[in-house]
Amino acid sequence: MSDKAIDPVKPGSKQPVNQLLKQLIQIGIALTSERELATLLERIVAEARKFTNAEAGTLYLRDGDTLRVAVAQNDVLLERMGDREMRRQFTSEPLRLSQPSLAGYVALTGQAICLPDAYGVPKNRPYVFNQDFDLRLHYQTGSVLVVPLQDPSRDVIAVLQLINARNEAGEIVPFDPELESLVQALAAQAAVAIRNARLEELSFKDPLTSVYNRRYFTLRLEEEARRHARFAEPMSLVLLDVDRFKAINDELGHRAGDDALKETAQVILANSRAFSVVTRYGGDEFAVLLVNTPKAGAVKYAQRIRDVIERHRFAHGALTVSVGVAALPDDALAWEDLVPAADRALYVAKRLGRNAIEIA
Repeated sequence: MSDKAIDPVKPGSKQPVNQLLKQLIQIGIALTSERELATLLERIVAEARKFTNAEAGTLYLRDGDTLRVAVAQNDVLLERMGDREMRRQFTSEPLRLSQPSLAGYVALTGQAICLPDAYGVPKNRPYVFNQDFDLRLHYQTGSVLVVPLQDPSRDVIAVLQLINARNEAGEIVPFDPELESLVQALAAQAAVAIRNARLEELSFKDPLTSVYNRRYFTLRLEEEARRHARFAEPMSLVLLDVDRFKAINDELGHRAGDDALKETAQVILANSRAFSVVTRYGGDEFAVLLVNTPKAGAVKYAQRIRDVIERHRFAHGALTVSVGVAALPDDALAWEDLVPAADRALYVAKRLGRNAIEIA
């Protein structure tokens, strides 16, 4: 993905159409080259805000009869309450399509809405602006642009809502009407990018646990090994094996075994950094690739994961894991030797009585 900055288009400053189209093409290339769905969704909102100089933007993903906030960006609220609290406020409740709203109307009809003043919606319009959000967070919504993201079959898969366009003086102004069609073109590109990212994510995700599969792990291991060779960035691998997993299947049944694996995966995921590659490596074994992490950091991570799993109240009873740790360049000269090194350490941990950590 290109990180090249794209200058925002400021409302009120008339730029040539060919320059706007050139920026749109650059954004489209950036979106379609992004493989990670979560990163892609953030990028869609960020690029749309740059394009329109919007103070805030929200991306809703459609889930049946509801819209769920996937991304919330708001400069004013971010400065006031911080990123974590702002995200909590936005993602607390899904938006039901049966509840009148701007985003809901766009999701149901596929028609864009552009309002110079959200509070000035005429009563004869088939949509309303819900003021509850502004009242609850002491925020002031002014201009609004809401566009659908439609897949090739014209189904609305998401809705992008931009708020408060600002001019060069920083004043809230209506969204430039000339930008509306271009934002819709951006939304069309974004919809294709989301569809492709979802398909790719499915091919890289384990269907049972929803963490990455072995195929993706291998690709990332090779990719990170090249980065290690070029920039000498440390890289570590942690292998985890669920102790006595066969007994769970034999005594409680395979459904209980599947539940245990799914729950274990989610515990590992919840206690890992966003850029760590959590993988179901095979059977009851998980692999976590720790990018730009030295061996000492990997050992601390392994200790934390082992302790969290031991304390966690699993639905079908207590579980523990055995862990093997290896790192480049400490324990292997080539990336192909990293997994065998961690696997040998894992074998020792299991032989020593399980619920243990062994370092290569």
